[in-house]
Parts: sequence; structure tokens; C-alpha cells
Amino acid sequence: MDELLNSLVETGLRGGTPTRNEALAVLRTSDDDLLDVVAAAGKVRRRWFGRRVKLNYLVNLKSGLCPEDCSYCSQRLGSQADILKYTWLKPEEAADAAAAGVRGGAKRVCVVASGRGPTDGDVARVSRTIEAIKERTGGVEVCACLGLLSDGQAERLRAAGADAYNHNLNTAEATYGDICTTHTYDDRVATVKEARTAGLSPCSGLIAGMGESDEDLVDVVFSLRELDVDSVPVNFLLPFEGTPLADQWNLTPQRVLRILAMVRFVCPDVEVRLAAGREVHLRSLQPLALHMVNSIFLGDYLTSEGQAGKADLEMIADAGFEVEDAETTTMPAHRNGAGGAAGGAATSATTVAQEAAAVPDAPVPESAVPESAVAGRPERPQARVAVRRRGAGTELPPNA
Repeated sequence: MDELLNSLVETGLRGGTPTRNEALAVLRTSDDDLLDVVAAAGKVRRRWFGRRVKLNYLVNLKSGLCPEDCSYCSQRLGSQADILKYTWLKPEEAADAAAAGVRGGAKRVCVVASGRGPTDGDVARVSRTIEAIKERTGGVEVCACLGLLSDGQAERLRAAGADAYNHNLNTAEATYGDICTTHTYDDRVATVKEARTAGLSPCSGLIAGMGESDEDLVDVVFSLRELDVDSVPVNFLLPFEGTPLADQWNLTPQRVLRILAMVRFVCPDVEVRLAAGREVHLRSLQPLALHMVNSIFLGDYLTSEGQAGKADLEMIADAGFEVEDAETTTMPAHRNGAGGAAGGAATSATTVAQEAAAVPDAPVPESAVPESAVAGRPERPQARVAVRRRGAGTELPPNA
């Protein structure tokens, strides 16, 4: 185990990429070795991001009634989940919600809308919303997440002031058809590339806990590494009642921590964001995750409630971390190219490749993958996903 972790740390400190076998070995470590794995990933996290935690705040511009059939989503076609459903927020309503997040410490506001992708009219509407948010908040970073993009739409969002664009790969290419049939994995990759070409900082991540294998998780994270995205949100499935994956309670806190460690080792110098599902699946072990991620969402998510925003801030302080301020550049210097406020990756590929070349791939010790490491499926918890009933689209104040 020491040989494996030492190799992963050495590679990560130089911005290099571990081998697939090493990444798989991280997912298969035993509970006895878990704190060593977290500590090793923490060394890589601190090398590139110190003890800073970036806060992000979600504003759901349009909730529910999506025509796509993504099995994991409470807003999907045919969903029976009892979520909030509403059409587009007005720009001033979205700006009010965003301002609440910024007052709570958020450095980035993520504006999201359900649907396959925006029409040109939708892009115009969101552009006005971005401008309103920027004006109200004094220029907070804005990331848009609107689905699949058509030609020219990314450029229009960039011109309106968007800094980044999010479109998650979600799972491995080989298994994508198992969770969605109305669009393809290649469609998602194309949108990530479109955003980068337009000068938006590319943000793309995954969802764990959908019944995927270790190999599937490693595949999608290596794909994100190859796309050289700036930010990797790591979501953990929220099994909403009324969706096809309602019975998929496959995660333990220990499993979640191993997944986060693996992502940090494969993507050492990018923003790794702990996203939806952290409260449900990590529970009391949430603070440990801060040793591997450098970014979280403040407060609530799109259709589910998170822990209180005040509790998020207390957790960060109690764990010995600090909230990243607006004047601090999130990304390491070699990633601060033309890619938006988060720091694009336009100048990073050559630099990181040169650094990685100095670190040979280490074999995985047989002892690093004990047979006992593959845990059985956990019992389904009694608690259900807490559906969001406050904030955007309601008359109640937001959780920020």
C-alpha cells in the first residue's frame, strides 16, 4: 500500500496521470487503509490548491418537465418525483437568488435549466439573466448549464458574460446507453468541446452510485482528464422516489471517499467539486472529503435540499480550511489560459505532459487490492431524499 500511495502522490505533485491500474487500486483499498488514502490525496490537493475551498451556488432557472430520459434525473421525461416544477425565472428573480448565494460566500453562481438544449430564444433569455446577475453581484463568476449547445450559442453566452459552461459526461461511454437513450455520450463530449472553443472554462463531471463498476468510474474520470476540463463536479446519485433508479442505494461513506481520492489522483491540478449527494452519502464524514476536494456547493441543489449554508461554512472552518475569496485565482498558474474566470486549460497540456513525463508509471502492488475490499451492497437507509421546497421558484428565502 505504501508503494502505491507514494507513487500516486509523487505523480500528483507533478501534475501527472496515474495508470489505470493504480486508479482501480484506489477504489479497492480496504477500510483499514482509508485514512492513508485520504491523507495521500490531501497532499496532492494542498500542492495545487492549499487549504482553500471554493463555494458555488446553484440557481435553477427552469425546473422539471424535461423531454430527455436520463434515468438518474428527477426532472426527466416521465418522472413521478414530487419536485418543484416551474418555467423560466425572470432575470431579476435569478439575480436575487444569486445575490443570496454571494452573500453566503459563493464565488461562482451556476445557472441551470432543464431541457435537451436551449433554443436561440432561450440563449437570449439566459444572456439577459447573466447580465443581471453580474450587475447585481459586482461581477461574480457565472457558469451556465443548459444542455446540448448548437453552433454559435456558446459564443453568445460568452459575450453575455458567462465564464464557464457545465455539461457532465456522467458515466463511461460504454455504459452511457444504459442511463439515457434520447442523446448520446458523443453529444455530451461535443458540447464540452464547443464550450472550450468559445472561450468558456469547461466544467464536466460524473455521477457515481448508478450501479456502475469500478472500471466504469475509472473510464469516465480518465475521459475527463483527456478532455482537460478545468472543473470536475463529482455527484453521488440521489435516488428520488418516482425515478428508475429509486432503489439504487449503492454507496457507503467509505466508498464515496475512495471515489473522491481516485478523482483527485487522476485530475490532480483541476478543481474537484463535491456536488449533489454529499450530505446523504457522506453524512458525518463530510469534513474528510475537504482534504481531497477544493470546491463544494453552498446550500441547496437543483431539486433537493442540502445542509444549511451556515453549517457548510462551519464545517469548512472546523476542518481547518478557508473559503476562497473573489480576488484569488482558483486554478494553478499553468492552467490560467484563455478559458474563463476559473482559468482555462489552453496553456496547460504541454506543461503538465512535460512534468508527467518525469514520473514513470508504477506497477500496482498485489497487496493493494485485497479480496476483502469489495464491500456488499449497503442496506437502504430509512431517510428519503429531501426535495427542495425553498429558494428559486418559491416564495421562501433560499438556503445560503
